[in-house]
Amino acid sequence: MAEIALFPLNAVLFPGGLLPLRIFEPRYVDMIGSCMRADEAFGVVLALGGSDTDRQIDTVHVGTGARIVDFQRLDDGLLGILCRGERRFSLQARSQQSDGLNRAAVEWLPEPARAPVPGEFQPLLPVLRDAMSQLKSIGHLVEPDYDDASWVSYRIAELLPLDQQLQQRLLESNDPPARLQSLAPLFDLKSQGT
Repeated sequence: MAEIALFPLNAVLFPGGLLPLRIFEPRYVDMIGSCMRADEAFGVVLALGGSDTDRQIDTVHVGTGARIVDFQRLDDGLLGILCRGERRFSLQARSQQSDGLNRAAVEWLPEPARAPVPGEFQPLLPVLRDAMSQLKSIGHLVEPDYDDASWVSYRIAELLPLDQQLQQRLLESNDPPARLQSLAPLFDLKSQGT
């Protein structure tokens, strides 16, 4: 069990994924500074209604640890950070600091063993490679692993304009081929070639 700061967002972060954020609230500026000084991750969880500026907010129970990989002062004076998703976690208990920052005791969830992309989903790989090549500004920060079904399924789930509840279900799934099975109908695999 570990204790981490939580950042409820209207977004789902997958392990290995990148998430740019604009930070302006004092509680989150302090959280980012603390995480950077201690080289610690914070937790990104999907908010269920409301926004990250609300002091009281309901969230899902499975999120992803996020580590800051880059930061800059933006033109509007706000702090811009880029985070990389690490491990998934399950919320065990929550608390709130006096400044409104949510914290949680979390259990880190194991990732499935690395496994190849099943044959029927191989046609998704050229589509994913092409999509990843379009990420000009942050693509160099992505660590590709096209031979791992989990990495491939996470990247497809984050790149498609999916409903957040579906993204959350995909994040919670421990079965990469099942994730790919859920995503495959969104593509015309026959026209991609096999």
